[in-house]
This record gives sequence, C-alpha cells and structure tokens, in this order.
Amino acid sequence: MLEIIAENPDQHADAIEALYDKTFGPGHFAKTAERLRETSASLPEINRVAVRDGQLVGACRVWPITVGDGSVSALFIGPVAIDPDFQGQRLGLSVTGEALEAATKAGWDAAIIIGSSTYFGELGFEAVAKDRFQFPGPQDMSRVMVRDLAGSAADLSGYITAPRAAMPRATH
Repeated sequence: MLEIIAENPDQHADAIEALYDKTFGPGHFAKTAERLRETSASLPEINRVAVRDGQLVGACRVWPITVGDGSVSALFIGPVAIDPDFQGQRLGLSVTGEALEAATKAGWDAAIIIGSSTYFGELGFEAVAKDRFQFPGPQDMSRVMVRDLAGSAADLSGYITAPRAAMPRATH
C-alpha cells in the first residue's frame, strides 16, 4: 500500500537524502537551488513523502524563502524525487500536490518551483518573465514557475534568499 504523509524527520531524513543522491547524483549540491536550502530548514509539517510497505519511494521538501521585500510569504518547492522504480506513475505530482495543499492550509501565500512547465503546470504553476526573479547564482529562468497558494503570487518579484531569520539546516 502506498501512502503520502508528512515527513517525520526522525524516521525519514536519512532516507530522503539517500533518495536525492540516488535520483540526482552528487552534483545536485552544486545547483543554485541548493544555495537557498543550505542555510535554511525545510518544513516537515508541509513536506510530503511517499511510503510503500515501509520504504520511502518519493519526497517533496518545501522551504521558506524571502522574495524581494518579503511582503508576500513564499515557499520554495523541491527537490521532488521519486525512486526510479516508481517513476512514470505521476507520484511526483501526487507528493508535490499534497505538499502544496498543506502549504495552502497553513496560510502561505505563494510557491516557486524550478522544473518542467509541462509537468508542474498540471499543478497550477505558471512560467514567469525572465527578469522577475534573481537567484543567488546562475539559473535557467525558463524553468522558474510560480503558483498562488492561500494568497497571490502576483506581487512576488526580486531577489530570492533564504529567510533572514532562518535556522541552519540540520545535518543527518
């Protein structure tokens, strides 16, 4: 039986990191998106994991970010990873969709994701103008998308950073 549940860091953190390494390889730490995550802490109550028969097979982590003046509460979605044995079953959309639903219920205004517009467009993400955001490193802006949650993404623009009051990410 497959379940999608909130992340329990004590049970899932090591398995999530192993899944990211298996799915993306060691080079994923060099990506610009990692600059936003390395000085922040994800939100386990919003993160979602897919578990089948006790084995973690998918994950979507969510991170608070500051965009521009910070007047709109925003989340950075990802990475989304699915075990290769379970890919092609729309499980990435399921774990991401459930994380977005939890974020909306928690009152977050908007979300940003980097990925395929064909894939994540199914969840309501829309591509943005190439000059709308600035990242802490090089970024293919054609892969950057936004989505409304409990508020509006319309006023999101500017430099994207980890929250000013972010706690350092725990290492596992």
